[in-house]
Amino acid sequence: MKDGDDHAPAGPPRGNVTRRRILQGTAGVGAALASAGIYEMIDTLAKPPSRPVAADSSPLQEQYILQNEQVVMVDGSGVKSRRGTIAVRVPALHNHVITARLNVPGNAKALQEAQHHFESVLLDVERKLPATPTGVATTVAWGLPYFHHYVPTLGKASGFFKAGTRYPAYLPVDVTTSKKEGRTVYALQEARTFPSDQSPPGFGPVRLEQNDVAVLLRSDSLAHIKAAQEALFGPGSSRAGSLFKVTSIRRGFSGGGFYGQQGLPSKLALAAGIPGAESIPRQAQGFLGFATTLDSNMGPGVIANLETLPGLTDQWPNGYFKQGTTMHLSHLFQDLVTWYEKNFPQYADRVQAMLHPGLSPAPAPGTFALQPPGQSKAQVAEGVRRYHAYGHTGSMSEVDSTTSPMTGNYGKDYPSGTTIPVRGDFDTLDNPFHYTSDPAADHYSKTPAAGLHFIQFQPTTAIFNLVRLSMDGHYPDRTLPVAPRSPHAGINSVLHTTHRQNYLVPPRRHRSFPLAEFLV
Repeated sequence: MKDGDDHAPAGPPRGNVTRRRILQGTAGVGAALASAGIYEMIDTLAKPPSRPVAADSSPLQEQYILQNEQVVMVDGSGVKSRRGTIAVRVPALHNHVITARLNVPGNAKALQEAQHHFESVLLDVERKLPATPTGVATTVAWGLPYFHHYVPTLGKASGFFKAGTRYPAYLPVDVTTSKKEGRTVYALQEARTFPSDQSPPGFGPVRLEQNDVAVLLRSDSLAHIKAAQEALFGPGSSRAGSLFKVTSIRRGFSGGGFYGQQGLPSKLALAAGIPGAESIPRQAQGFLGFATTLDSNMGPGVIANLETLPGLTDQWPNGYFKQGTTMHLSHLFQDLVTWYEKNFPQYADRVQAMLHPGLSPAPAPGTFALQPPGQSKAQVAEGVRRYHAYGHTGSMSEVDSTTSPMTGNYGKDYPSGTTIPVRGDFDTLDNPFHYTSDPAADHYSKTPAAGLHFIQFQPTTAIFNLVRLSMDGHYPDRTLPVAPRSPHAGINSVLHTTHRQNYLVPPRRHRSFPLAEFLV
């Protein structure tokens, strides 16, 4: 790998006052929901994947699972092939996230009315559009501010809680971490920063957000996304927009090249004039040129549920949040010039940064679908001793997986090394968001920038923190002697984090204003 200084992405420019004023207020939200800007191009640039009809299209209780997301076998260039040996999940082409604070009085009657109304709107969307990529998959996640401010005490007794249970005692308990730390630790924790977190120059510290709710919409059709957004956040008695004050709209995309077409990252980055775009491999799933939805790197089935792995949380067998999970949401800029031209100019350099040092890949610059070899912490440490470097995937491959064979609470056997988290990240040209209610604080700009809206689902926030710290070379029992933003620390030197927040994703049956039914 090549030594070099950390380079911030060009800009990001700060935008102009006129645009900021346009995007403020309710009218701005409506205009932003209706217009997708450059993302309107996607439906003309990419043919929707041919997805088989699901045997059972009824929605799962697990909101976070993208139903009917088929797995295809691809070759080294990431294209579906009869001779392909790498299993890749085909994500939805369009991925949008809307964050909001509540516009509902903090009393039981108002919250219960909101609960019923929001659920009725969600059900209406699902009646019109299946909860799959051919329709629109909706995931509703709730932040700690919602629970703290709107559900201070459960006034009603139930089969789940005693009357008078106060926040946060009704939240799922992270049993494993609680035992380690000798105190009660909940599955959902406030977001934190990490050693390699660094915003672009002039941005200020990473923003640890305090939204009440985040709604993730995934579909192969932009029209379906727009229809769902209008129903959930638009005005009118038959819609749910009056319940929320939208704080951000985050749009993005993934894939498009699995069937031999030019992928969306390459097409859209070139169309937007992003510096370094010409270096993105033609069929790449993501801006950095590597497949991100390798089946082996995604938790199988319901392993990311709060209750699936024995002893992890207190939600088995009858927790209120059973079949739910936690979600991390963040935004990062990706510096393509530093990635492709400065710190990692050769394909082999990028492979070693993404996987681990010492690999000798075939000299094929367009190849980007690679099966990670997996490393133990001892192997990562040996790589640092030998090469004074570690790779992104290699650093995390042990801590994000089961460490021994186990049988889940639903009877499924998980071999040692089975991945636990499920990723849902997607590339974006937002700078940093398509819309923000606070352009100055969010450093909004209308100039496109290469970015990533990172989403990961896992049973507990502690698991996310452990995995993210390992990405920076920090393990519970050791810290690698490599500066976390060095070019020798995987891909960290080309990422610039701007926002983070953690959420609780309830099961579908409790997705609308969870726990409001217990208020008095």
